[in-house]
Amino acid sequence: MNRGKTHCLEVWGDLACFTRPEMKVERYSYPVITPSAARGTFDAIYWKKSYGFYWQVERVEILSPPKYLALRRNEVKDKAPPAPTVLAWADGKEMPQPLWADGSKDELGTDQKGRTQRQTMALKNVRYRLHAHIHARSSQADLNALDAQFVRRASHGKCFYQPYLGCREFPAWFELRTEDTATHPIALDLDLGYMLYDVFDLGTENDVHAKPAISVFHAQVMAGVMHIPAYEDNAVKKACGEDFHA
Repeated sequence: MNRGKTHCLEVWGDLACFTRPEMKVERYSYPVITPSAARGTFDAIYWKKSYGFYWQVERVEILSPPKYLALRRNEVKDKAPPAPTVLAWADGKEMPQPLWADGSKDELGTDQKGRTQRQTMALKNVRYRLHAHIHARSSQADLNALDAQFVRRASHGKCFYQPYLGCREFPAWFELRTEDTATHPIALDLDLGYMLYDVFDLGTENDVHAKPAISVFHAQVMAGVMHIPAYEDNAVKKACGEDFHA
């Protein structure tokens, strides 16, 4: 058996945006956190690629009703340069080139595109209870030690980086919970259709570096709870090129 015990985190924040992938320009959030965003919360607290495991989310409990908030923000059109260029800037080998938010091409004297306004349909005042366990890719993994390290870190509020709710500018706060918590999920039933499951191939066995790969699943919320199938389950449809297969 290559799975650890189930852990529970209560996660909340002022703003969240779990962007639907079909919205290519304007961000529009799912009404509930996606499995990949939930997995990212656990990763922020405890994950090491050399250990060869990933967090398998089991279920999401919705503790506050989904409420949308429209935001319009200025964003730069240009992308950050590749990693070698950024490292060269950090080492002082090249002069850093900032991304200018304002000004036309003639004013900036560069090929940069400047900024644009984009709409975001975000969620506000979200609160979830996330249940997940460690899924080890190797049978030699010491699951008891991994579980103990996670509990130690989570119980003291430690994390490698600040967890966030879909977008890095929307920080998430967390607290380790036990299964006998008194707070019940809200009364909510939703059929969300196909939802983004993850953007990486979590089933990679021989390489701890998961490859980019889109997967989706049919998400349903029953009595405020969304159950998440295991990544290797047939209910998770995985991309192969441009096609999806069960």
